[in-house]
Amino acid sequence: MRFGEIHCRANGDDARGINLGVRHVVMTLDVIEINSVGDAWLLIQIHQKALQFLQQPKGHPFFLFLSYTLPHAALSVLHDAVYDYYVKKFNEPAREKDKTKRYETAAFEPYPHAAYAAMVARLDKYVGDITSEIDRQGIAGNTLILFSSDNGPHQEGGNEPEFFDSNSNLRGIKRDLYEGGIRVPFIASWKGKIKEGTTSDFTGAFWDLFPTFQQIAGIAVAKSSMTKAPVRIDGISILPTLLGKGGQQQHDYLYWEFHENDGRQAVRWKQWKGVRLSVNKVKDAPVELYDLNKDPSEKNNIAPEHPDIVKKMTAILQQAHRADKNWPLLPDEMGAGSPQ
Repeated sequence: MRFGEIHCRANGDDARGINLGVRHVVMTLDVIEINSVGDAWLLIQIHQKALQFLQQPKGHPFFLFLSYTLPHAALSVLHDAVYDYYVKKFNEPAREKDKTKRYETAAFEPYPHAAYAAMVARLDKYVGDITSEIDRQGIAGNTLILFSSDNGPHQEGGNEPEFFDSNSNLRGIKRDLYEGGIRVPFIASWKGKIKEGTTSDFTGAFWDLFPTFQQIAGIAVAKSSMTKAPVRIDGISILPTLLGKGGQQQHDYLYWEFHENDGRQAVRWKQWKGVRLSVNKVKDAPVELYDLNKDPSEKNNIAPEHPDIVKKMTAILQQAHRADKNWPLLPDEMGAGSPQ
């Protein structure tokens, strides 16, 4: 079951929509469109639907995915007592509507700092409501709760990451492939299974969750209907780490690519981080290299000092990238008619 925002984004001749960004409340395969109430009220309904789902008698395992847009590019929040509290607390000057930027035309917010803080406060309450309902039903010992974000802090809608120190000492924000754009909090709770207050230095990514859920559910790795061989996926189960047990498999590397802003690639291998910029336009763009153990802020590009590591990173970037006509990235893929 999923409740939350979906962005309908498709490319190709048979695409039914391109970058629509329509907000929906999603219930299995049914879609309830609520486009007239505004984002702030929609979030309340998303949360209410989620609680109603949890309160329904089940008698079987369930999966609930909640994609709250709190906070998001459009700083849409109710101007209630919490909002008013932060307006007074921050005492920020009101912005003028005629100076709007991207994502602000439809949902102009005169006090973005207050709105951002109020959205985080509402998210905190919503998460508390969910965990309280799990506790009330007495199923906390059989329910894994995960909390995370899909990217680093954003600066749309008048938000200023530096005001709240949202990315701490990490370089970059949303849409960057530096650590500030892709390293996010990840919190797991499972009463009686995950020891409270523990931390881990395991390096993983969201694609690890599918095999983790498979292992928890006792489901064997899927096999190809044609070859009968195990289907290869990039993720690995992180259940041993969650449970504080040994035998955790490690990634050979992690790879990212981003198709906007002239194209970007990044790879994490051991403590090393490689970043390539402008890969849409520059063939074999240079690789920036950072030692995250010594330089987590990625301030010092040490590529000239480690040509062997750069060579390794370059090989991984070539190996990991898969050309796709719908998502061209490198110069020789950027043919006429390619989506931009």
